[in-house]
Amino acid sequence: MSRGTEGELVIMLKCYQCSESGSDEEAVAICIMCGMGLCMDHAKRVDIPIWEGNYPAPVRMLKKGLPRFVCRDCGNILLPGSCE
Repeated sequence: MSRGTEGELVIMLKCYQCSESGSDEEAVAICIMCGMGLCMDHAKRVDIPIWEGNYPAPVRMLKKGLPRFVCRDCGNILLPGSCE
């Protein structure tokens, strides 16, 4: 916690993985799967595939995926090998 320019209390989310190792980095993203705060070093950007089509089966995958931030563990569950 710190004080802002006008004296208001400012609380910044810290990177969970950095805090486990004793570091104190501010988070810049939150994992969409587990909700963990992540710094620039631990945040991984992945493009989640988007499928077009109707039930019962999708027809085709769109060329551009949906960009999202994940931690390394969740990224490898969501898209195996994407966060090596």
